[in-house]
Amino acid sequence: MSRHVAIVTDSTAYLPPRTMERHGITAVPLTVVLGDQALEEGTEISARSLAQALQKRRPVTTSRPSPELFAATYRKVAESGATDIVSLHLSSEFSGTYDAAVLAAREAPVPVRVVDTGMVAMALGFCALAAAESAESGGTIDEAVTAAEKRAASTSAYFYVDTLDYLRRGGRIGAAQALLGSALAVKPLLQLDDGRIELLEKVRTASKAIARLEEIVAEHAGSAQVDIAVHHLAAPERASALADRLRERVPGLADLHVSEVGAVIGAHTGPGLLGAVVSPR
Repeated sequence: MSRHVAIVTDSTAYLPPRTMERHGITAVPLTVVLGDQALEEGTEISARSLAQALQKRRPVTTSRPSPELFAATYRKVAESGATDIVSLHLSSEFSGTYDAAVLAAREAPVPVRVVDTGMVAMALGFCALAAAESAESGGTIDEAVTAAEKRAASTSAYFYVDTLDYLRRGGRIGAAQALLGSALAVKPLLQLDDGRIELLEKVRTASKAIARLEEIVAEHAGSAQVDIAVHHLAAPERASALADRLRERVPGLADLHVSEVGAVIGAHTGPGLLGAVVSPR
């Protein structure tokens, strides 16, 4: 019997629905807790609702999927014909999602390889796409994992936020770094580094920070063939303008995705987020 490797990820990959359908990728939703309501990302709470709640300073937290939800997903994927599963997830520094997937994988009806990509948003999405393309070309479960890990190793993510307060409240950045940003009234540029959010540069104004973000992305992309994703939360004009400028500046641009992040990432970054993922092919 021929092997069929299926790809599972989580809702923070923010892959376009059509792309997921075309490649047969399944996403397990994380949960946003808004007041006393637990809502599934992607189906029960929108980015706009989340942004409005944050602007009103309503309490917002997030939680991982349960091992039981992962187990049910793995069973469903196996019942649809998968003989192996690669399960790719956001950095374990941000969430217990990876740990929940590992627990569920032990009881799955088919072999499951769970991978902590160290990524999030389309940085994770590009890893899932790489694994899916490997599987579609007849690759084994090991080859699909290798493809995802290779993509993760070459992918970089940079982002700007209007304030570090949301990252500080969620424990995603150190209090000292957040205090420094507030005390100096600087606009922070951040990056994903070894699965964690690190302060990259401090810039005096929002406009200068966004211009610097563009410079960093263009420099990193160089002339290689790359995919780029531009993310935002409640800042569509910023995202559209950055995407237009990158189209002009990146000669090796293959695909460019522009999207609003979901509620889980938005809860930790706040409105005004502008991010860019650079992923060489």
